[in-house]
Amino acid sequence: MSSNFNHRNPLGDESLLSSARALARARLRNRNPILGGSGCPIIVEGRRDLETLRALGFDGPIELVNRGWGQSRLIAHLHDQYGRKNPVDGGASVMLMMDWDRTGVSLHERLCVRMRSLDMSIDDSTRRVLMRSMAMKGSTVEGLKTHVNELIPLIDKVDPPPDSVL
Repeated sequence: MSSNFNHRNPLGDESLLSSARALARARLRNRNPILGGSGCPIIVEGRRDLETLRALGFDGPIELVNRGWGQSRLIAHLHDQYGRKNPVDGGASVMLMMDWDRTGVSLHERLCVRMRSLDMSIDDSTRRVLMRSMAMKGSTVEGLKTHVNELIPLIDKVDPPPDSVL
């Protein structure tokens, strides 16, 4: 029976569930405070990553690293815009969700060092879970797009969309 489930679900049940739980927590935290979230922005590498998160139901702020700015300007913008801690929940001011390929790892490390030097609190827990659970299926946030139909129902169980709650 398990192999049949794995055939329908190429990620396997455990990796899919852990990915969905992590994404649900991030989606809730990203949501506008009026809708029960804390408006915590997610920082991704590019437009396709943003589109993937939108397809997964993320509707809060998402910032792009690749926007034609140097890292100094980007870090200054993020610090000015979001501060050191999230004003709603007191947690990290930003969530980093860089890819877990070689370029993404390097970028993630550089951003962490520079943000922490400004005393910014960073949440990269979702990225760490995705790195472990999705490692065999891809190494990018954008790659999650092929699993949207499987992930959305599981994410919605942990974090129901606001319109279904009202």
